[in-house]
This record gives sequence, C-alpha cells and structure tokens, in this order.
Amino acid sequence: MIELAGIIILGILAQWVAWRLKIPAILPLILIGLLVGPIAAEFLSADGTKWIEPIWNGEKGLFPGDGLYYFVSLAISVILFEGGLTLKRDEIRNVGPVITKLITLGSVITFFGAAIAARYIFYLSWEVCFLFSALIIVTGPTVITPILRNIPLKQDLSAVLKWEGILIDPIGALVAVLVFEFISVGGDSGFTRTAFMEFGKIILFGTTFGFTFAHALKFVINKNLIPHYLLNVVSLSTVLLVFVESDVFAHESGLLAVVVMGMVLGNSKLQNRKELLYFKESLSVLLISILFILLAANISVADLMLLYNWNTVVLFAIVVFVIRPLAVFLSTTGSKLKTPEKLFISWVGPRGIVAAGIASLFGTKLMKQGVEGAEYITPLVFMIVLGTVLLNATTARFVAKLLGVFLTNSEGILIIGASKFARVIGHYLERNGRHVVLIDNNQSNINKCKELGLEALNVNIYSENLSDNIELNDVGYVMAMTANSDINKYAIDKFTKEFGENGSFRLVTNEETLNDEKRPNEVLFSNTDDYSSLISVTNKHPSVQEIALESPAHFEKLIEITKNDKEIIPLFLKDEDGDLSIISANNNHADSIKSGWFLVYLGKPFDVEDVAKEVLKNTQA
Repeated sequence: MIELAGIIILGILAQWVAWRLKIPAILPLILIGLLVGPIAAEFLSADGTKWIEPIWNGEKGLFPGDGLYYFVSLAISVILFEGGLTLKRDEIRNVGPVITKLITLGSVITFFGAAIAARYIFYLSWEVCFLFSALIIVTGPTVITPILRNIPLKQDLSAVLKWEGILIDPIGALVAVLVFEFISVGGDSGFTRTAFMEFGKIILFGTTFGFTFAHALKFVINKNLIPHYLLNVVSLSTVLLVFVESDVFAHESGLLAVVVMGMVLGNSKLQNRKELLYFKESLSVLLISILFILLAANISVADLMLLYNWNTVVLFAIVVFVIRPLAVFLSTTGSKLKTPEKLFISWVGPRGIVAAGIASLFGTKLMKQGVEGAEYITPLVFMIVLGTVLLNATTARFVAKLLGVFLTNSEGILIIGASKFARVIGHYLERNGRHVVLIDNNQSNINKCKELGLEALNVNIYSENLSDNIELNDVGYVMAMTANSDINKYAIDKFTKEFGENGSFRLVTNEETLNDEKRPNEVLFSNTDDYSSLISVTNKHPSVQEIALESPAHFEKLIEITKNDKEIIPLFLKDEDGDLSIISANNNHADSIKSGWFLVYLGKPFDVEDVAKEVLKNTQA
C-alpha cells in the first residue's frame, strides 16, 4: 500500500517540479525511478532492496508474474489513444509533406542507421540491434510539447516537431512490434513468411478494430445513448476493449487499433469531444507518472553497469549528431524550411514514454526466451531517452537563439471572438503574413473560420488556460472583439501578461462611446465603433479595403471622414514594407505617416476625388 501510494505521490510531485522548472516531466520521473530503484538498492538500503520493487516474476512485488507487463500495455494504449485524439488533418496543411517524409523516410534512416551503429559498437545480434533501432525511432509528444511551450518558434517549425512527435509514436511501436515478431517466431525456412503474415494480421485487425469501434462509439455518443456521467468511463472501457480484442485476434495489434480509433474520433463530428479529451489528458498524466517511475525502478544496477563504458557515449553521439540530422536533412529536401530550421529540428529529437515502455515489455519477454543480448535493450533505450531529454531540455532554447529561429518579436495575433467581422479582419491579417488565432466557444463560428483557412480554437476563456498551447507561442497581440463587454475586459486582464506583450486591445462599450472620460487606453479602432457598429458595417460591406496615404494631413482627413460616415471603420496602418500596426482610439498615429503607407479599413470604398479636394482645400486654408 505504501509503495502504490508513494508512486502516485512521487509521480505528481515530479510533474509539478517539471512544470515549475519548465522541463519535460519525463526527466524528474526517470530520475526519481532510478533513485527509488537501483540507486536505493545499491547505496541507500541496508539490505540491498529497492524502495519500490516492481517485480515482473515471482510472488512478491507490486506486480507479480506478468502483472507489470499487462499494466504497462494497457497504460500505453490509453496514452496512444489520447495522442490520436489530438491529431487534426487541417493543422498540418502547410507542412504535411515534410512531416510525411520525417515519419517515413526519416524512420527508415533511423531504423537502419541506429541498428548498424549498435551492431558494430556493442557487437550485438542483428535482431537485437534492429529492435533497439525501432524503439528509438519515436520522439513523442510527452517530451516535445513541454520543450516547445517554452520556446517561441515560427508556427510551421513548431507544427513539424509537434506532429512528428505524435504521428511517429505508433509508427515506431509498429516497427518494433514487427521486429519483435521476427525475433519471436525465429526459425530458418519459415522465418520471413511467418513474420510477414503476423505483420499483415497486425495491420488488418488493428485498422479494422480501430475504425469500426471509433464509429460505433461516435454513434452512441451523438445519439445520447450514454448518460453524461458515464461518458468518460464508457469511452475508457471502450479503448481498453478495442486494445484487448484486437490483441486477441492479432498479437500486438492493440497499439495500432487504439491510435486509429483516436485519429478517427479526433477528426469526426463528436459531441463532448473536448470533455473526453480533457479526461484522457488527465488520465494520461497520471499513467505516465506511474509508468516512468515503475519502469525506471525496475532497472537493476547490473543493467546500468552494461552501459558503463565509452561504447555508450559513442552510440549516443552517433544517434544524436549523425543519424538524426541525416534523417531530417534528407526528409526536408525540397521543402520551404531553411537550413537553420532544419538544424533545429535535427537538434530536438527527445524520445519518450512509448520507447521506454515498449523497450521494457519486449526486453523482458526476450530475456525470458533466452535471446542473446536481450538484456541490453532496456538500458540502451533508457540511455537514449534520458540523454536526449536532458540534452534537449537544457539546450533547446539556447540553440534556437543561436540558429536564429527563436522569435524575439511575437507578432502573432490572438483574436477573442470569431464573429463575422472578426473572421473578415482575421482573414485579411492572415493574407498579409500575420499568424492569427481566433478563439470562441461557438462551434459554428469556429467551423466558419476553418472554412476560410483560419486557425481557430473552441475555447471557454473562463474555464481554460491557453498557456500550454504551443500554437500560441508567437502571439504578442490580443484583440478582444466579442459582443459581451465583460468578456472583452476579462480577456484583456487574463491574457495580456501571456500573449499581449506588444499590446492588448478591446472594443469600446456602448457606455464608453458616450463618455470620453471613461475610455481606457486599450480601446480598439475608434472611440465610437462598438460591436454593433462593426457587425452592421460588415453585413453591408464584408471586406477590408486599403487606401494610399500621401501625408499626415491626408490621414487625419480620412479619419475625420470615418467619424462622420458610419459605413467606414479604420482598422490598421500598413507601411511601405507591408508591416501592419493596429489603430487604437487613444493613440496619435499621424506623426509617423509617410507617403507610400496605406490606411486599412472595413466598409465601403472611399470617394478618392472628394478626399483629395478636401485635403487640398485644408492645405490652402
């Protein structure tokens, strides 16, 4: 009882420490596991026993017999399902080809490169070497995401690393399963035929079970056949059912099945999908915390001593400094990514829970079968996991600055509210090279944003924290433009510190349009144009216009006209380089105006000839 409670307490403590230090949680989790496991047995316990003993075989320990194997298998299935739920096809439209090559060609290069390196450095059998290389193909979202959260990068660069980490998990697991089957079936004459038959069964049953049960679960949820209080637990039990049933029909196909199931549900119109995702995220955090401590504690001092030589350093260096860059550069040939961006992707490749978990499962199984060299699999993979996480977590920010991919100016724009005029303005900003993210709790508005190709999130700002969203790393402006003035004010207070380093603005309220003394500095666009004005103008003229400016006087005259014409609302200033600046009601922009600049506005076209006459008359006067 003490050990079980201790694992949970230590796991959540490690998660909190990781959050405070802004590092991947896997790092303190593994260190704690090593401390309470092999280190305690060697240096801290008087009788040489571990403080936490997850025995795989025997009658003592937390998981006697094959208990730990089954627990790890089920836990990884839930983690992979949660990862599949987060996959969205429309989020990789700009870098889809790069990600595809990284998870295919990049995986092949890592698979063969790492196997060859392990073969000629540790002189292990080819079977063991290829199993090791298959396991380190994966990077993993659990280690990539915490690193990216703390480094402002360009959107495409963050997307490549994020989606590579999520998509490559099941691929690496699948390749490892294939290699494991090759080793397990053994033999000479039927070796290849039997192994490929097993592989075919894995693909067939994994995809079939995942696809079928995803649609079945979607049907019962959308038809309200499950009471709300049972929604999460029924979904969890379905995931476990799919994993177990698929595994019964084709051994080791359960991992593929749950990933396919998650991907199908994540890209379908599913009621309560966000609530389901939050539950799975919380569960995944708990499972990851438990797993890493258990698996690290399960390692023995004898396992660690296998790596106490220079061969380990050489293998790690080849994997990190040769194989990973080679895979990245060959996979990104012909892409729009620049050399510094390719170098940064090459540098950031930490391995995660899937590599460590499956290594423990397969390593132990092969040791039972008496496969020569199987004792190296778990410690070698843990060495790669711990080494890459430690290296990337401590140096990624410095390397990003060194390579020039670190965003010193956060020019992205977070728009609160996705109404019609917000979509029109966001679409204009996106077409002019600004990264725009709109958030709204109305799914219909979100869908309309995505039809325009805009990035949009279904978010309730009162209940959700956006600080963990890596898509917002480059955001430096906040524009609150909802119909509710209280929400706008709350959004400014909540998000200014995190996302408004360059400015936070909101629409003027109806009361503020009538009283100059009540207008705050963050009023957006003008003193007289509130939400109803913007909606009214957008319904009549749903487009953003530009008019060339000749001088400060020209600009001031145009602004004067907008105050008297309710069908024109000024939005931005656009300089000769195409850079945009937000027009704020209480700031004087006239002093910086130059010839070649543009006034960007919402509404009907200006009568250019009348404006010119007015400016000329004022100049002569």
